[in-house]
Amino acid sequence: MLLARHAEAAFWMARYVERAENLARLLDVQQVFANDSRDPASWRSMLLLNSDEERFLKTHETVSRASVTQFYVLDQENQTSIISAVHMARENARALRPLISTEMWTQLNVFHRKLYALTPADLGEARLPRTYALVKEGCQAHTGITDGTFFRDESWYFYWLGRWLERADQTTRLLDIKYHQLLPRGADVGSAFDIGQWNSVLRSAAGYYAYRRVHSRAMSPGTIAGFLLQNRAFPRSVALCINDMDRGLNELRSRYGLRGGTAALERIDELQAELNGRSIEGILIAGLHEFLDMFQSTLGLLGGDIAREFFHHEELVTQGATQNQ
Repeated sequence: MLLARHAEAAFWMARYVERAENLARLLDVQQVFANDSRDPASWRSMLLLNSDEERFLKTHETVSRASVTQFYVLDQENQTSIISAVHMARENARALRPLISTEMWTQLNVFHRKLYALTPADLGEARLPRTYALVKEGCQAHTGITDGTFFRDESWYFYWLGRWLERADQTTRLLDIKYHQLLPRGADVGSAFDIGQWNSVLRSAAGYYAYRRVHSRAMSPGTIAGFLLQNRAFPRSVALCINDMDRGLNELRSRYGLRGGTAALERIDELQAELNGRSIEGILIAGLHEFLDMFQSTLGLLGGDIAREFFHHEELVTQGATQNQ
């Protein structure tokens, strides 16, 4: 029988690695947006989306590309930074040392050291793409090694529950950044400038070529948002992540006889009803930001359900919970 603390460590190890990769993707696409944007304060949107503005302004006088990038990449005091996420993933891997492979542990250690060797010079405009590539490749290497070496028992399912939950949350944040202070003028909607930003959103989610397989000609905000939210074949789509969580929880209950998960499955039913019961056109008309904000809040509650029912917490898990508050 898997110990609750080991299940929780697997869940959070996956979440932290996924969070680091997706934050690198968000920052990468924000860099593209900021270079094209007519609004010099567009970096504030990153802080607002992660509810970090108040905390950021306690230690930084101004919001700029350099300060926000440093805050989210190398700031060890910032619990939501990439370097903090990888550190916490490594700490959870340490707790799982009897259950994970030597290859998993070694790769996380090497990745951890590479990040701690980065300097402020690596955040300069010339080196920044290479830094983001280092983060994304390190996280993807972890995923590949895990897939090839992690024993398929209950801990495997909790690992993937964490990854699917974090990925769904981060995909909604990636979409939200498009509508959060990036297009201050209505005349921009539908323009080449607008389409170029949506193109960047797809590429940041590694979805450009997958999208082109489904929509070979059209590229519009509606079809792109619908692809990232509702396509059940794209690995980073919200719908696929939610459906996989549903399957994973049912496997834990049927195959391993775990009694928890009822509240979490009910919460997943709510999310599936929101995705399946509304067209992307209806979502856009009602307000994409409002829909994504509701979805993020419900995902936070879902994380709390899993914590209570499987990890024996009476309240939402506090590890890195800033992003879900």
